[in-house]
Amino acid sequence: MYGLHAVRVPQPIFSLDLFKMFCVGLLGNLFARIGSGAMPYLLPLLLQISFGYSAFEAGLMMLPVAAAGMVSKRIVTSLIMKRGYRRVLVVNTVLVGLTMASFSLTSAEQPLWLRLVQLAFFGGVNSIQFTAMNTLTLKDLGTGGASSGNSLFSLVQMLSMSLGVTIAGAVLATFTGILPKVTATNSLPAFHATFLCVGIVTAASAWIFAQLAPEIRTVKTKQADPSEAH
Repeated sequence: MYGLHAVRVPQPIFSLDLFKMFCVGLLGNLFARIGSGAMPYLLPLLLQISFGYSAFEAGLMMLPVAAAGMVSKRIVTSLIMKRGYRRVLVVNTVLVGLTMASFSLTSAEQPLWLRLVQLAFFGGVNSIQFTAMNTLTLKDLGTGGASSGNSLFSLVQMLSMSLGVTIAGAVLATFTGILPKVTATNSLPAFHATFLCVGIVTAASAWIFAQLAPEIRTVKTKQADPSEAH
């Protein structure tokens, strides 16, 4: 519907050329962020409902995610300059998906140090993913298209975050209803199945980034990403 509108008005808010320019970046952001948008919802819920953490304790457990994310940003530029966007995004997207799926192996008996390492590793690869996707999408914007391009990119970010929480909630509710081992006091199997599904969807989005040309290596400063503010 927007396409029909954009071809009829002289100055559309989003030029259709933006969609051509952003094709891989926008699609990759949309599908890869579905899993990343689901995790800030699923992880605290898992800790509180299945493992008995208080809301405060569950919040503290998110600190390794944020700390590892800040540290990993220091290596993103050098990684992209050495390996190129395609290799970094394909490999890292699969890593993010596998890390999400690894939460399907968690249990109440898991050592605290291992849980912290798992959360920190997720925070690190997830931050690399955000930074690489953002710079890929925005790197070709000229001065004239910066305003529309940033607005369109922000729209996709918010859409993917909303879809992530919606899909995660729907999948979790579905598994809660259909898995025989799930009870009012044992919701862990439903969480395990949900993490596995979210991880598979995220890892599968690596196919989108595989369409990039291998020689793309230019990195520009990205805009702030609201989805990283856990």
